Amino acid sequence: MQPGQPDMAMILQQAQKMQEQLVAAQAELAETEVTGQAGNGLVQVTMTASGEVRAVRIDPKVADPDDVETLQDLVVGAIHDATGAAQRMQAEKMGPLAGGLGDVAGGLGLPGA
Repeated sequence: MQPGQPDMAMILQQAQKMQEQLVAAQAELAETEVTGQAGNGLVQVTMTASGEVRAVRIDPKVADPDDVETLQDLVVGAIHDATGAAQRMQAEKMGPLAGGLGDVAGGLGLPGA
C-alpha cells in the first residue's frame, strides 16, 4: 500500500459494519408503529415506519352515509399524517447510516463524497 492510499481492508470492514447496521435499522422500521390522525382524532391510521398499514380506526360519529366524501378525505388525511411520521422515523434511523456511506465513498475518492 502506498502512502496516502486508503486501506481497502478497513474500508471493506466499515462497509460491512454499515450494511449490518442498515439491515438492523430496516428490521426495526418494519416493526416500529406510527399513528396518523385526521379530524381531531376521529380517524386514525396505524402503520409501520416502513409503510405497512396495520389498522384504521374510524369514530362512528363520522360514518354518515349521506356524507361519504368527508370520511374519505379524513382517511386520506390520516394516511398522509402517518406516512409523514413514518418518513421522519426513517430519516431518524437511516440518516446517520447514509452519512456514513459518504465517509466510505470519500475514502475511495469517489465523486460526490
